[in-house]
Amino acid sequence: MHLRTAKDLGAAIRQRRRELKLGQRTLAERVGVSRQWISECEHGKPRAELGLILRTLRALGLKLRIGTDAGALTPIDAPDIDAVVRNARKPPA
Repeated sequence: MHLRTAKDLGAAIRQRRRELKLGQRTLAERVGVSRQWISECEHGKPRAELGLILRTLRALGLKLRIGTDAGALTPIDAPDIDAVVRNARKPPA
């Protein structure tokens, strides 16, 4: 899956957390952060600390792969990032 923005990364984290049926508080405890931090991360916090993002990905069973084309998250069962982003977007008002 190709990620282009912090919002894409947040949407992928939220999708995987939901697939694993984890609440934000449970994930926060596993990562060692606050529930508020998880919420902000899932909403695309642009200045989230990289170390905490990597711990979050690890807690969700996701791996970050860097290549010449783009960085990609590779979960055990890779979700369709385009579908994740579409589902995470709010419908136009």
